[in-house]
Amino acid sequence: MVREDDIKYMQRCLDLAVKAEGLTYPNPLVGAVIVHEGRIIGEGYHLKAGGPHAEVAAIDSVRDRSLLKNSTIYVNLEPCSHYGKTPPCADRIISEGIRKIVVGANDTSDKVSGRGIAKLREAGCEVRTGIMENESRYLNRRFFTFHEKKRPYIILKWAMSADGFIDRPRDGKKENKPVWISGNPEKVLVHRWRSQEQAILAGAGTIRADNPQLNVREWTGNQPLRLVLTRSGAVGQNPAFSGPTGTYIVFTLSNDFALPDEVKIRLEEGIPAAEQVASYLWSRNISSLFVEGGSEVHNHFISLGLWDEARIFTGHQVFGGGVKAPELKGMRHSMQSSFSKSVLDLYERDFNAS
Repeated sequence: MVREDDIKYMQRCLDLAVKAEGLTYPNPLVGAVIVHEGRIIGEGYHLKAGGPHAEVAAIDSVRDRSLLKNSTIYVNLEPCSHYGKTPPCADRIISEGIRKIVVGANDTSDKVSGRGIAKLREAGCEVRTGIMENESRYLNRRFFTFHEKKRPYIILKWAMSADGFIDRPRDGKKENKPVWISGNPEKVLVHRWRSQEQAILAGAGTIRADNPQLNVREWTGNQPLRLVLTRSGAVGQNPAFSGPTGTYIVFTLSNDFALPDEVKIRLEEGIPAAEQVASYLWSRNISSLFVEGGSEVHNHFISLGLWDEARIFTGHQVFGGGVKAPELKGMRHSMQSSFSKSVLDLYERDFNAS
């Protein structure tokens, strides 16, 4: 039976965990709260890979360790049971004498997969699971998608005019400049989104037409790995792909173009490019991908069902023609926000679905 206090303390775990969004890759977002006789005596969250896990941070924050033996620790994800960059959290909980553990969601990764809970129970601990399980899984949807579906969590983003076009007709004679449908607040938001994901991808047509940098400039955070998808390999003289080796990768069907070999991934004929991109990122331990266009690239991912979220800005301008915006199917509208120059709609697929 779920008690009201269980919800309150697990929600606190989730609130703590989300503070590190975009910073913990490839690790999940985890918060922990230690409760003694109805009072929180310690809490913490995992800040970055290689640093203390949430359970350890929470334990270390407790001033009077003698209280731990009569306390309950809440954590939104199953405590780890293996040695990685840090010792197992399950071992630390046991050694501190904490006998009651409440878990939001089981860790389904190969390294844990129930072993943390089993170790705690074998040591005589009382473990309750499934408290705010859906919320706990949703918070770590990137982590669960990566481990359960063997691919990164994929987010699509585009902006379109009021009549459904992502770009005006271009005659090829004028200087290529991006067509701004949304305003500066939306731009800042997009840069925040970029900082939360491990990789960002655009098609070569978008690169040549808009000359985007595909980096984080309007927000403070990590820079994503930049990717371009192209048949010909022609990406032009774009600054996005002139940075240090290791900050960008070009996926192409062409063998003949002037880029260093270490940034070229040769795509195989007959296998959908998006599937190859997803497989490559999974092999690189990259658990999220932010796709920024263009329409052909978006429609390619959509046609294969390789997307989890779509974030769509609709501006007030009417183009009357141009490049048609992508079309979504099998979507669930989750939220709408209004800006002075556009409306943002968020769509989601059931991330528990295959």
